[in-house]
Amino acid sequence: MNSQNHFTLSFPLKSPDAAQAVAQQLPPLMPELFKAEDAIGKVHYSRFTVLSEKTLLFLGDFDGEFSQLMAALARQSGQTFDAIFQHVDNPPPTPVAGNPDAFIQWSEAHLLHPATLFSAYPGMTVSEIKALTSAAGVQGAGELNPFLVILPIKSGFAFMEVQILLRARAHQTQKDLATVSTPHFAQFVPLENNEIGFFTVYDGSFDTYITDFTKYIGPVFDLIFKFTKNPPPSPCRKHLQEFINFVAGASRTPIGFYQAYPELSVQDIHALIADRKADSAA
Repeated sequence: MNSQNHFTLSFPLKSPDAAQAVAQQLPPLMPELFKAEDAIGKVHYSRFTVLSEKTLLFLGDFDGEFSQLMAALARQSGQTFDAIFQHVDNPPPTPVAGNPDAFIQWSEAHLLHPATLFSAYPGMTVSEIKALTSAAGVQGAGELNPFLVILPIKSGFAFMEVQILLRARAHQTQKDLATVSTPHFAQFVPLENNEIGFFTVYDGSFDTYITDFTKYIGPVFDLIFKFTKNPPPSPCRKHLQEFINFVAGASRTPIGFYQAYPELSVQDIHALIADRKADSAA
């Protein structure tokens, strides 16, 4: 059974000034949030990003129920969300720590639902990965990075078509992402203004990742680019530099990047799972 879930939480901001203010206020608050996420022990990865002058996104990959995670975050990192809600249209009552039910209800109403979800190690919880790492005495030496790309779709009708395509192709996309072997989690998420977000956490350098990525996952981007404003030339794998340039221009900067098991690569985690299976079979 897969206990893993993903959230993309959308905060509607009051104004362009609010977007600037929240981008400045959030970075110093990240250590407190990370400490809370460590204590909760359910979050694999999380990050914020300013999507536009109107919207802040909070993204996360986690174990269990969304409402339970939000309740825990309200208790342990309410001040982070209190700071955000100063800049949000129609926020829930604050302090968040004193109004957890209202915070959960507000959060559930502002969830965006992915069209495609991928995990490199489905079913593995944060606590299981940490326990395996500790038992094996493993220390990761990898470099992990978040990747947040926003694809502007030509029209409302094209936006609906892309969502249908992504959902129909979800199983193949998951297989393709597994073949790349460096993404931990990935999602295609329909956003505001006919935009599609591609959000992932991956191992290694961007250049290596993007080369492998275009080889194996390029076909899904080739499909989306038929509906995208000012797309790069297709197929991606034959126009690598143009694809890299397009992606660089379409990327959003993450604010904070929480990692529950820093420096562990997908291959490290797969090796730990294989060792556990071998031990249990012996």
